[in-house]
Amino acid sequence: AAARELNVTHAAIAQHVRGLELDLGQPLMERQGRGVAPVGAGRQLARDLATGFAEIAAGIRTARGAREDGPVSITTTQSFAENWLMPRIAGFWAAHPGLAVSVTAENTVVDLFRSPHHLAIRYGSGDWPGLEAERLTEGRNVIVGTPDLMTRLPPGCDAAQPEGRRALEHMPWLNDSSYGEFFAWLTAQGITPAPPFLTELTSNAMVLAACRAGAGLSVQPFAVVEGDLAKGRLVEVPAPQTTGLGYFTVRPPGPVSDRLRLFL
Repeated sequence: AAARELNVTHAAIAQHVRGLELDLGQPLMERQGRGVAPVGAGRQLARDLATGFAEIAAGIRTARGAREDGPVSITTTQSFAENWLMPRIAGFWAAHPGLAVSVTAENTVVDLFRSPHHLAIRYGSGDWPGLEAERLTEGRNVIVGTPDLMTRLPPGCDAAQPEGRRALEHMPWLNDSSYGEFFAWLTAQGITPAPPFLTELTSNAMVLAACRAGAGLSVQPFAVVEGDLAKGRLVEVPAPQTTGLGYFTVRPPGPVSDRLRLFL
């Protein structure tokens, strides 16, 4: 991957790594099967260099000057854009009609140092090396379904209790087949829906539409279904809380333009 990125041969990369290890007097990489991985000193050096390169990139952006004539460009996931950001952005536009905002909804993580986006809204722990991250809203996972569907569960069903987990395993479930974190979180709670009870769909937008129609239960970030829960369209099943996760605004370090600061 490094050779392709730099447009050189694999051998050239290996030679530079060996030269660096000789210069530093310690190993930086180790073989793992057919590939290599950094050892402790290599990982630390990578983190330090990433910070330095980020500062260089910030200096270049400062030298070029922040453009003030185009829209603030945001990238985030489709579910978050549709269910959290867009319902709130109308009020922002009403208050600031002269500030254009462009929102790209995509489920791939873009390189903010190379993309035209000024800001990303990402889900995670907030630890993205070389980037400035600030918590925007909580990201705990919740099990949700329609009130009618919930009547099929025993009263007081709780995913933290063995009897609650057994009842949930025999409910219909919906999952975004392109995003594995749902199933990983669910199985971590000790809930493994049997195959006849699990329907795989190709996007979380489809999962939410089917869930709101009563087709099955779904695991969603609280921020995505916050409006549904407040209006009673969906009901939450008590479950162990996910700590440390959330949605964060993420940007490269360096000066922030007035329009981006206003949006933030």
